[in-house]
Amino acid sequence: MGRHNKKSDSALRRSSVIALTGMIPGGLVAVAATSGAAPAIPFLATTAKSAPIPDAPAPVATPAAEAQPAAETPAPVAIPEPAAAAPAPIPVPLPDGPLGIPGINFAAYQNAERIEAERSPGCGISWMQVAGIGRVESSHANGGKADDKGNLLEPVIGLPLDGSLPGQAVIMDSDGGRLDGDAVYDRAVGPTQFIPTTWERYGADGNGDGVIDPQNLYDAAMATANYLCDGGTNMRDLTSATKAILRYNNSMAYVANVTAWSLAYSTGIGPTADALPRIH
Repeated sequence: MGRHNKKSDSALRRSSVIALTGMIPGGLVAVAATSGAAPAIPFLATTAKSAPIPDAPAPVATPAAEAQPAAETPAPVAIPEPAAAAPAPIPVPLPDGPLGIPGINFAAYQNAERIEAERSPGCGISWMQVAGIGRVESSHANGGKADDKGNLLEPVIGLPLDGSLPGQAVIMDSDGGRLDGDAVYDRAVGPTQFIPTTWERYGADGNGDGVIDPQNLYDAAMATANYLCDGGTNMRDLTSATKAILRYNNSMAYVANVTAWSLAYSTGIGPTADALPRIH
């Protein structure tokens, strides 16, 4: 604050204050002086009395945060195991034919009759005649040893056609052993015994699987029907049928055996011994 040159009443007041200080205990003044703070003297205060400080509001209790329920651990989800592949259905056994014809062979013979009737209705071949060939040539593939598709479990392969047997022709290899496994001589193959050159001409896909296999019952039966019906044969006529069977084997004993078994399958009565002469 700036100083004034003229004495004022304040000087008198200071003198009075100094005079009054003698009435204040010296220790109080000394302590105040030592601490560097102006002594607080209530009756010397020149400011208005301070308004009383209102009581501070009572603290409001802050409600504790409600405890949140612990998050439940989700129950493990059971993942179903992949379903096992259904087992392949077991083929239902085919009914056997007359006089013990195995079911799979019986089905193949009937199939050949049906297809040939559509292809060559004039031939009139019966499944019994096809079965007669199958019985004489391989005893129905050794008793029907085939799977449910007609594939033989063991191939049927004849003796080498080397002329070693009476009346046997000599036929040298024609297929490099592809069908018969013999690269020197041909052999008859399959349950109805075709030589490779004849199979190449008459072989057929009897079961519609896209394969022509002499070791398949359906294919072999269909090829037999094709062979017997070739050349305008009428299998309803005994003379015409005999000529057709002789193409298989040029032997009347052979014709007698095939014819006897064909008749037996049509009647359900087995052939007599004298109806089955020995085939040379």
